[in-house]
This record gives sequence, structure tokens and C-alpha cells, in this order.
Amino acid sequence: MSLINNTPQRVKFISYTGKYPNLCSGVLTLENDGNYEAFWSSGGGCGFYNDYANAYVDSGAWEIDVSALPEELRPFAAEIDEVFNDNVPQGCCGGCL
Repeated sequence: MSLINNTPQRVKFISYTGKYPNLCSGVLTLENDGNYEAFWSSGGGCGFYNDYANAYVDSGAWEIDVSALPEELRPFAAEIDEVFNDNVPQGCCGGCL
């Protein structure tokens, strides 16, 4: 069992279905003390500037919206955030452009 901040890790990464060209629209599946939970999450951003003449893609660490988590998973938000960022490439991939 790995440790997060000297605390036993209770959240295990199972899979994430997002991939290019839609990395931000995947289903994250975790094991939490033997119970499997799946939910959607996204990160990064992309768009256009200069009257659509130029595109941009920003990637960075995924962020977990604690208020969007099921109530029973909220105590594990920090672990979910770390496990997700350790196992899923940083969003955004820019495939939707």
C-alpha cells in the first residue's frame, strides 16, 4: 500500500477511458477500499484567439471538483486528485480543435 502524506492510500487507479482526440471526456474508474466508483472529469483547455486565426492548447494538472464528487468520495478528494494526476496524461490534448 502506498502512502500519501504519511497516510495509507485507500484509492487505487483502475482505468481512464479518455484518449485523443477527446482526452477530457473519459470515465475515471477507481477502487476505493474494495468498492469501484466511476465518474467523469476533465482538465486543460483549448480555443482560438486573434479572430480564430490562431489556436491554443493549455495542459496542466487535472483538478477534481470536490462538490461534483459523490458524498461518500469527498473525504478521499486529495487521494483521487493525486491518483488521477499520476495515471492520466495532463489535459487538454487539443483534439477537439
